[in-house]
Amino acid sequence: MLKIPKGPLRGLILMTLFVANTIVLGGAILVISVLKILIPIPPFRRFVSAVLIGLAEAWVSVNAALLKLTQQIQWRVTGLEGLNRDGWYLIIANHRSWMDILALQTVLNRRVPFLKFFIKDSLRWVPILGLAWWALDMPFMKRYSKEQLARRPELRGTDLKATQRACEKFRDHPTSIINFVEGTRFTPAKRLTTRSPYQHLLRPKAGGIAFVMDALGPILRDMLDVTIAYPAGDATFWDLCCGRVPQIVVDVRRRTIPTRQAAGDYVGDDAFRGRFQDWLGNVWLEKDAMLTEYLNGQDSTSTQP
Repeated sequence: MLKIPKGPLRGLILMTLFVANTIVLGGAILVISVLKILIPIPPFRRFVSAVLIGLAEAWVSVNAALLKLTQQIQWRVTGLEGLNRDGWYLIIANHRSWMDILALQTVLNRRVPFLKFFIKDSLRWVPILGLAWWALDMPFMKRYSKEQLARRPELRGTDLKATQRACEKFRDHPTSIINFVEGTRFTPAKRLTTRSPYQHLLRPKAGGIAFVMDALGPILRDMLDVTIAYPAGDATFWDLCCGRVPQIVVDVRRRTIPTRQAAGDYVGDDAFRGRFQDWLGNVWLEKDAMLTEYLNGQDSTSTQP
């Protein structure tokens, strides 16, 4: 580890290294992405996709190495046994900080297929990033507000169809799809505003993962339930770079998806929707109890990701 004092100097050095890594490997991803557009031959596109995923995993590995080089973080990581890159995983996680994605990538990179995030459809047009997300086969989702659905009822259910189309391409190769089920980052203020019944979590939104389960069907056998905690308190990405995050907890629990939760009409079947929400609510109760333990410092075991 580089002996750099905690504070802005360490933060500036790590941010510079992150940016340099992104320019080199991210630039390579963008250049190769253009080939995927210019040569729309399916076998070639599949080959290019594999190369792009390799570059993306290398980018994550370098970021993890930079963290280890510049920071002295105690990682408390459990549940990685038995994971493999040849399976299909639905990954759900609580959302506490912008650091969550970095933590998930650091812990799960090359242990499961490269993580795919659902991205708002409007973001596909973001310069540079939109192309990279498309080239890495990130699924794009178009969501409609209650007001839009009230004005145009024919749009109801189109988010499910979009999920099905996005997931269809994942049937041919192992994939990890991640969903932050709360839909936004947890804060005490949001907890009060939304009247969440949990101490450390917001209410889970079940529709997204129900749609994924329905779209992927029997090939999706396992769900990875990931709990993320920062015992010293939630912090920003800049805090992490400056060395102000002493410990990160990542607990991974494999849950077999019950048959009666794996398939059903979440939109049209009230009974199924109720069962699904109750099942996810029980998962969230367990997660809330785990967070209470971690945030109270009852387990300080340290392992490296």
